[in-house]
Amino acid sequence: MTPGERRLAQRLEAKLDDDYLCWYDVPVGPRQLHPDFIVLHPGRGLLVLEVKDWTIDTIRGGDRVSFTILTERGLKHVPSPLEQARQYAFAVKELLERDPALRVAEGPHRGRLVFPYGYGAALTRITRKQFDAARLGEVLDPERVICGDEMTENVDAADFQERLWRMQAAPFARLLTMPQIERIRWHLFPEIRIEQPGLDLEGRAPTTAETLPDLVRVMDLQQEQLARSLGEGHRVIHGVAGSGKTLILGYRCVRLAELLAKPILVLCYNVTLAAKLAHVIDQRGLTEKVAVRHFHGWCHDQLKLYGVPKPEPGEGFFDRMVETVIRAVERGQIPSAQYGAVLIDEGHDFRPEWLTLVVQMVDPETNSLLVLYDDAQSIYTRRARRKFSFKSVGIEAQGRTTILRLNYRNTAEVLAVAHEFARDVLTPEAAEEDGVPLIEPATAGRHGPAPELVRRPSLKAEGHHIAEWLRARHDEGRAWNEMAVVYRSQFMGEEVVQALRQAGIPVEWLQETKARRHFDPGHDSVKVLTMHSSKGLEFPVVAIPGIGFMPYEKESPEDEARLLYVAMTRATDRLLLTSHKESAFAARLGAACLKRAA
Repeated sequence: MTPGERRLAQRLEAKLDDDYLCWYDVPVGPRQLHPDFIVLHPGRGLLVLEVKDWTIDTIRGGDRVSFTILTERGLKHVPSPLEQARQYAFAVKELLERDPALRVAEGPHRGRLVFPYGYGAALTRITRKQFDAARLGEVLDPERVICGDEMTENVDAADFQERLWRMQAAPFARLLTMPQIERIRWHLFPEIRIEQPGLDLEGRAPTTAETLPDLVRVMDLQQEQLARSLGEGHRVIHGVAGSGKTLILGYRCVRLAELLAKPILVLCYNVTLAAKLAHVIDQRGLTEKVAVRHFHGWCHDQLKLYGVPKPEPGEGFFDRMVETVIRAVERGQIPSAQYGAVLIDEGHDFRPEWLTLVVQMVDPETNSLLVLYDDAQSIYTRRARRKFSFKSVGIEAQGRTTILRLNYRNTAEVLAVAHEFARDVLTPEAAEEDGVPLIEPATAGRHGPAPELVRRPSLKAEGHHIAEWLRARHDEGRAWNEMAVVYRSQFMGEEVVQALRQAGIPVEWLQETKARRHFDPGHDSVKVLTMHSSKGLEFPVVAIPGIGFMPYEKESPEDEARLLYVAMTRATDRLLLTSHKESAFAARLGAACLKRAA
């Protein structure tokens, strides 16, 4: 920021009420315009501000379109600050007027935006007296200019706000609703959109009303602020399931790809999640700059690339392979600092020694590391192994950690049943800032049908019921690729896949490693996958068979409950659970569903 921009930012923060939104130097719309400030208020509308640190002696001439100013390099011709602000404001107006949901439908303002808009300039080093004496009002509308002595620290907040809103055309008495504000943000800032089928993943705004969705989804304000302000250094985001961690990761990849020369690495544990993330990165056109790998696949690539012999196949192969990579890095056989940035999704699935290895891959000059974490979803490692501090593995994130508590993925009904089932396992725990907290999720308030627990006489009958249930959802308008069957063991998957195929339902069974690596979310088929493979994914409609077989006798009940919790929270809208056997989990789920229904 220039000193004047910083000064205005301080006044906006101090003098505006909490219901104002303000963006500084954020690219706007598909044309990536860069106004200095955009201010939005539900009752006042939208305002675009340009800031100049000119003094009276700086200005050597001007008209309503351009000015001649004195710089260190001599005279320079520049646009008028009001003309700059006007062009930005009109571009924003034209962008938003494409959306019928943001236009007045009837009455004297029919066809206009449902909110007023305006533009103005801040001359931070020119007083009003100097402005008048120099007759700048002949080329700059005095009502659209705020001078340096009108934005002091002691200025009255109400006077300051009134000064700003006099820059607008006449307001009309209507309040913007939250959905309207979200639509405005959706149009202005394509990078914060949560992609939906049919939307342009490159961020280009639709040009006709027919291509605009009825419902738009964007990052919430905390997510947007976090994504824009991550800054440099090591960062850790603790977030509950469905809180938008992966969304923030994708946004971060876009920003880093613009800034860094070295390649960017995205790592996760789950093969299927890696395939999904790679698909998103490819759609954004970032494949040449951003590599997405699952951790063990990346370790294999490192050994192959640098000619390090792989360990012999057999028991413990993957652990021995990781150890081989660690030793090769220590010897300098595999180089460190290979990437301009490293981003780790589902970091709770990484062992401490893996994190230590990955941290060494970050170029010290950029020092850009982002770790996304939710201990409640840790299903691959024993809890005893996860007791560590981030500092102990080389992650310097003290003072740069954030907690996201709101779950946006699941309806309140799905989240309530899942949490009621697993509440003894997922008891919230505090932690030191450098530790790993266990966070209780809070619902964002979206509602839908209650989850169903259906009992049938056999696993085969469960499969047929799931097929009928999915067919009914399809008849209601759900695409097949919006549905998934998430199962615990192979024999359950076999039974359900057979029932789906007999019912003529298209199926993509992600049972082989090769299939998981080439997972295509857009293919119009029901996805059938294990609970472990479902990590990080989400589907509007999810069915989970074989509840009566859980928990497995050879497994920890805590780990099994955590696994089922992860599976249930894959469902964004509808959840079906089936069972033909009585078990501790079936009984707990039955009680959870009854409690929610009551």
